[in-house]
Amino acid sequence: MQAVIFAAFENQLKLFREYFDNQGGALQIPLIGRLRQYIECYLKKKASKAAILMYHRVIEKDVDPWGLCVSPQHFAEHLEALRKHANPVSLTQLVQSHQEGNIPDRAVAVTFDDGYADNLHNAKPLLEQYSVPATVFITSGSLGQAREFWWDELERILLQPGILPEILELNINNKVHHWELGDSTDYSLDDYHRYCGWIADWQEFPTFRHSLYCTLHQLLQPLPDAELYQVMDELLAWSGKKTVRFSTNRTLSEKELLLLEQGELLEIGGHTVTHPFLSMLSESRQHLEIKQNKIVLEEYLGHQVNLFAYPYGNYSMQTKAIVQEAGFACACTTDEDCVWYGSDRFLLPRIGIMDCGGDEFAKQLIRILK
Repeated sequence: MQAVIFAAFENQLKLFREYFDNQGGALQIPLIGRLRQYIECYLKKKASKAAILMYHRVIEKDVDPWGLCVSPQHFAEHLEALRKHANPVSLTQLVQSHQEGNIPDRAVAVTFDDGYADNLHNAKPLLEQYSVPATVFITSGSLGQAREFWWDELERILLQPGILPEILELNINNKVHHWELGDSTDYSLDDYHRYCGWIADWQEFPTFRHSLYCTLHQLLQPLPDAELYQVMDELLAWSGKKTVRFSTNRTLSEKELLLLEQGELLEIGGHTVTHPFLSMLSESRQHLEIKQNKIVLEEYLGHQVNLFAYPYGNYSMQTKAIVQEAGFACACTTDEDCVWYGSDRFLLPRIGIMDCGGDEFAKQLIRILK
């Protein structure tokens, strides 16, 4: 019923706009926009709400600058809180209910991004233990690759103990960047233990290495895949470190992808081929990243893949249109909000979850669904 009311309200606003346009009252349009915001806010407060939770990894890890890892113990506590305080549903169920205008109250869908192997080995057993469904969005180009994701390589180069050269020069996007590490050339084991809990989004930079890490992350993130890994190769050569894959950072193999989906609880979604900043790519390149990702995953799995998540939560309206054209049923962002009947199913918000105990998670969950 709420969805019907909202649709009628939208139609009435359209008629108002047409009326004011015909009367030459263009200045009234901002007033209509504000009226829409007020009424939408009121309806949203009264509406049934759901939440999509965004995880990345379930693993114990000392250095986690972007807060991507949740320990297995804490993840189990999260699932227990979900069973107690919410109504866990699959993302497919949530999207279908959204389209029907009948979102179950306090529904929560669990999602994972990227396709780390710990999703299979650590997360899946716990999801099965608590009977909580989940969706894993897969970067298809990383399947079975010997190389880590670039952000894990960058962390290994700069935030692990060791000695680095004093001068770093890199040509990034046709601009030469120069850094002097000074006292940060030597990052001791004591430094490592002192600062391993540093979170990039929250705290000041305890050493120049941490500042350099964030600067390089920002410079590299928008680059196309080939250019990005060319810079990473130069960084590895500069540091004297090899292109290796830590077991803790391993991505799923093709065989493990099939094992991940086995059973009734886990479903697979698309997350592009190379995990790019989509809005920075040409239209043709976006088509390739999105459509080829869908094709490859469907070939591996033997069935349609209908769910998608934008890497880094980055998209444009062009990106959204390409996702729809590719045949996906929905797309998830990283915009933090609840899902309600007024949500755009190709711009579904998600709540990022960081490592915390079950009590703190339960408080967050209750606040989200209030």
